[in-house]
Amino acid sequence: MTATVESSTRTVELLGMIGTRDASESRPGSGPAIDAEYTRRFARAHEDAGFDRILIGYGSSWPEGTQVAAHVAANTERLGLLVAHRPGFVAPTLAARTFATMDQFAQGRIAVHIITGGSDVEQRRDGDYLGHDERYDRTDEYLTILRRAWTSTEPFSFDGRHYTFEDYAGGVLPYADRHLELFFGGSSEAAYRVGGAHADTFMLWGEPLAPTAEQIASVRAAAAAAGRPAPRISVSFRPIVAATRELAWERAYGILDRIKGGPGRAFLQDHKFDAKGAQPENTGSQRLLAAAAKGDLHDRALWTPTATAAGAGGNTTALVGDPETVAAAILDYVEIGVDTILIRGYDPLDDAIDYGRHVLPLVRQEVAHRRAQG
Repeated sequence: MTATVESSTRTVELLGMIGTRDASESRPGSGPAIDAEYTRRFARAHEDAGFDRILIGYGSSWPEGTQVAAHVAANTERLGLLVAHRPGFVAPTLAARTFATMDQFAQGRIAVHIITGGSDVEQRRDGDYLGHDERYDRTDEYLTILRRAWTSTEPFSFDGRHYTFEDYAGGVLPYADRHLELFFGGSSEAAYRVGGAHADTFMLWGEPLAPTAEQIASVRAAAAAAGRPAPRISVSFRPIVAATRELAWERAYGILDRIKGGPGRAFLQDHKFDAKGAQPENTGSQRLLAAAAKGDLHDRALWTPTATAAGAGGNTTALVGDPETVAAAILDYVEIGVDTILIRGYDPLDDAIDYGRHVLPLVRQEVAHRRAQG
């Protein structure tokens, strides 16, 4: 049984995220960058827990995501794979064939998460010196080409500012003649514009309910301006769950201590997330820090000190509480128009197992109940 549940008008999808070794902001990890057996167990834990998909992330120093996804696909049966991909480092025609080939082997389980890039420093590690808005212009062309390459059975040419080619004829299309789903991340005006024009699902980090609703409105307006239906909306959190609220808060403060000065500091340095450094360049991280500056606890269970401690280097805000509280907090976001929830833990593997046992069933049950009630 999967974690997809239906409301009166739409499905709600539950995602996880994996890495290739046991590490997070609160635990630096040890051993090689790629532990094949741990990666297999981590992915299988998500499949057994009932997640719909898992995100495989992207970083300039991280293992290459399509290779990780191929390993995971070979060791799972139904789990969807959302592969993060940064435009600009390979030709879009090659990317189209890469993902279509993978999708054929995985029999329709591949989706692509587009990350244009919000940090000049990070981009330059891979040799990209375009500015922020110009990167989004390039992504616009890139996604236009991907969409056509995944559906065209005839050769086509393209003459743009960033990409030019003649008579491209892809010899492989996605499984079952479908279009691969495009997920898209970002919080800037340029991200809204490009994501609104191309995304099937627009991904946001976990802010309080009111600013999240504002972002949803911005994404929908951008899609309308592009003449497209509104994309689905995803929001990402780091739930900290325990049997009781008291135990959950005790655990939360322990995790925060480890992020601030203990073993988590090595992880942050390895990933170039420095909470004591300069203001992050990307709008998403700036928004998380702005929310944190307004208070530690928001709405039902959103807790922001973990984001501040980690320099908002990724989706770092927590939902803290017992399973019932965390499930109810997730459903608060569904109420304002969120279709997809990504949850990953600060204790990655153990948390994925616990989410499957204690949180996902509650979310499934309540959304199914709401659907039955109309």
